[in-house]
Amino acid sequence: MKYLVGETANGTAVFAVEGSEAVNLTALDASVGHDLMALITDPALVESVASKMTGADRVSVASITPALPVAKPGTIICLGLNYTDHIKEGGYEIPEYPALFMRGKNSIMAAGAPLVRPTCSEKLDYEAELMFIIGKGGRHITEANALDHVFGYTVFNDGSVRDYQRKTHQWTPGKNFDNTGAIGPFVVTPDDLPEGASGLKIESRVGTEILQSSNTGNMIWSVAQTIATISEYTTLEPGDLIAMGTPPGVGHAKKPNPRWLVPGEVVDIEIESIGICSNPVVDEKDHASSVAAE
Repeated sequence: MKYLVGETANGTAVFAVEGSEAVNLTALDASVGHDLMALITDPALVESVASKMTGADRVSVASITPALPVAKPGTIICLGLNYTDHIKEGGYEIPEYPALFMRGKNSIMAAGAPLVRPTCSEKLDYEAELMFIIGKGGRHITEANALDHVFGYTVFNDGSVRDYQRKTHQWTPGKNFDNTGAIGPFVVTPDDLPEGASGLKIESRVGTEILQSSNTGNMIWSVAQTIATISEYTTLEPGDLIAMGTPPGVGHAKKPNPRWLVPGEVVDIEIESIGICSNPVVDEKDHASSVAAE
């Protein structure tokens, strides 16, 4: 199943996507709610609402404005340094343990929303990433059972402000500027993808300029290994978001000059069989003025 959480003239709803059309699941059953959390926590509801789709009204996917798949995620955990060639281009040693960091809720936004370059830096970078949503929580999850804990997979742009990322040994500042982490728009369930979403083409682009192009099969730590590793130290809960790191080709490593995102560009992150996360880049001052005018 491919899901899309988004807004229409009738409000925010959960949709099941079928090609270029979508069925409003919230309209079929109000208990579905306005993001994926009800479906994540109630497998019986998933089956129930799916049985009601036959003959239901369809709307155009293009008519839906994407919203966050999970409106209020509990924990957002990201991997760094998960593709060997990306590690080398950044001048790092290949780690023996995943480089993990966390994002706050103000740093993320939906596909289609403005990706904001802050006033304090021009070094806004892109990072194409696979992201997954925890369906069944737990602690000390084994690698063998880990994929049973995945609700679905989506696309993530881990927008990074590089000079602030390097101000400290911890990456928190550069990874947590407001409105720099774009998610979505689609969430695809595991039954519609290869195991662990491995072997999928992953790419970032601005217009016809290909910035990154790789394959999720090149990740050092798989989805299953990542779940097992993270659940060693913390309890994962339904709706938690985990991002799987980026392949080579990021802007700061471009030679002879870095390739930063600039206002006016639109950056696309695409993962095969999942979809495209597309966001316009805007200046923080312009974004603030736009928000104030709403």
